[in-house]
Amino acid sequence: MKLLDLVPVTTPGLITPEMEDYINKYLSADTQMDVAQITEGTASIECEYDEAMCAPDIIAKCIEAEKQGYEGVFINCFGDPGVRAARECVNIPVFGGFEPVMLLAMGMADRVAIVTVLPNVLPLIRGGIAKAHLGDRVACVRSVDIPVLELSSHEKLCNAVYEESLKAIREDGAEAVVLGCTAMVDVTETVQARLHEAGYCVPVLEAAQSAVMMLELTAKMGLRQSRITYMPVPQK
Repeated sequence: MKLLDLVPVTTPGLITPEMEDYINKYLSADTQMDVAQITEGTASIECEYDEAMCAPDIIAKCIEAEKQGYEGVFINCFGDPGVRAARECVNIPVFGGFEPVMLLAMGMADRVAIVTVLPNVLPLIRGGIAKAHLGDRVACVRSVDIPVLELSSHEKLCNAVYEESLKAIREDGAEAVVLGCTAMVDVTETVQARLHEAGYCVPVLEAAQSAVMMLELTAKMGLRQSRITYMPVPQK
């Protein structure tokens, strides 16, 4: 099986080989996950403007991926940029970072916290929650106030995610934690272990891993998006 990890921003080298290995470590041995990147858009997606600017090339790359024989596309961003539009244009499954991890988390807890990067991402995520009708299950959306392009400081990131996760549990009643940025890699194990040490046995879920696993499962089952929900684009 051949799947595509589409990086929906223009910053070069954003997805390192180490990040790829971490994201894809649960995929089947016979699944090939290639990486592609848009060339027109913004350096990162941290607001509605960024998403709108990146969406046209995201959609074009999804169409190209289907023509090249890929059986599914993961749009590597928690904000799901261009996902719904791309689903209208192709006959292969397309997932972003938001839906899969939220569905998985809600299978393990009634109330889920999302911990993301910057305060200006919060409205974008809240919009995604509203569109997916998940409001009653989301305890809170918190940010660590670290830009996407500065997430490489691993210790700083883990400490910040842990502190916000702890507040989400104690103050907001969260029972599971979702990392609200697909660039937050190699964090879940550390944060989950620290929460366990603090007396809170809750799952911490990484968005990209959840998305590629959902993508692989969907493609293996021969499923694709509903053509009632995602009607083909009208010819004009």
